[in-house]
Amino acid sequence: MTSTTSDSTPIAKTKKPSDSAFKQQRLPAWQPILTAGTVLPTFFVIGIAFIPVGIGLLHFSNEVKEYTIDYTHCESINSTNRTHCSEIIANNPKAVCKCQITFTLPEDFAGNVYMYYGLSNFYQNHRRYVKSRDDNQLLGKLSDVLSTDCEPFAYNESKHPIAPCGAIANSLFSDRLTLFFLDLNTTVPLLKTGIAWPSDKNIKFQNPPGNLTKAFENFAKPRNWSKNIWELDPEHPDNNGFQNEDLIVWMRTAALPTFRKLYRRIDHSSHLFASGLKSGKYRLDVDYSYYVSAFDGSKKMILSTTSLLGGKNPFLGIAYIVVGCVCLVLGIALLIIHIKCSKSTNEIINVNQNTPYQ
Repeated sequence: MTSTTSDSTPIAKTKKPSDSAFKQQRLPAWQPILTAGTVLPTFFVIGIAFIPVGIGLLHFSNEVKEYTIDYTHCESINSTNRTHCSEIIANNPKAVCKCQITFTLPEDFAGNVYMYYGLSNFYQNHRRYVKSRDDNQLLGKLSDVLSTDCEPFAYNESKHPIAPCGAIANSLFSDRLTLFFLDLNTTVPLLKTGIAWPSDKNIKFQNPPGNLTKAFENFAKPRNWSKNIWELDPEHPDNNGFQNEDLIVWMRTAALPTFRKLYRRIDHSSHLFASGLKSGKYRLDVDYSYYVSAFDGSKKMILSTTSLLGGKNPFLGIAYIVVGCVCLVLGIALLIIHIKCSKSTNEIINVNQNTPYQ
């Protein structure tokens, strides 16, 4: 197409970009020249820096003390023929099996001690599972119309909306773990609060205004739950509803199929456990109701201390050491190759068109 001006001179339209430095790609640029003088120091610097950092991370990780008990196949204390709780739950999903495991803590766990539960072969990172929630509902904005992401855990058989809806909330970890110190014949005090991220409890999870029982009267509990949402923690009214910290911890989905989540904190205000957990004989009492055998999973109770960098995680320290060692080895290998095979500066300067190619 063409257009005309006032003097009827046709002007041809063009798609050519304007003559600017940006559109004509004439902007100044910098491209590094990779030579032995720049590459080799980089390898050595990375190696020398990463190895001490890795050793430090590994040291802090090794300072953390852990004790783990796998109670997947613990035996019911009410059974005369040593029946496993997993078998009882398989035959009756609504049952609660009680089991006990006695163990010896080999050394003192000084400082703050935490109790975790661990699950394996549980894929919380599945795309549909991660999306299966209604964030508006979790903010306390109750509505009969739920997010389609909650299906098929949005409504019960009577078509009543479920609160909280979705597959994540429906699969909430339900085992109850209690710790008993046999040497002193006393129960270890456990705290149910302070286990969730403050940002989650203060921002992402809010209860509807008013009385919880009345607010949720038109809503049904999730199918796998034995209690209503306002009854999750009868001892602590502020720890009920969407602000129940067990629920908040569970709703933060794990990235890997084998994971652990914080279950309780040891109450160090008690004078018997002010300095941590003492070595000796303990008993783990379990109200077993969470069924994992269906997906070949396992359940663990983990007691752990912390370090300056958090819990036990040797991977990061090992990764730094490995990367540092690889960089040093490559740097040394390339340095040897450079010394033996590179040409001198005079040879490079005297290169001309008659110089034979080697």
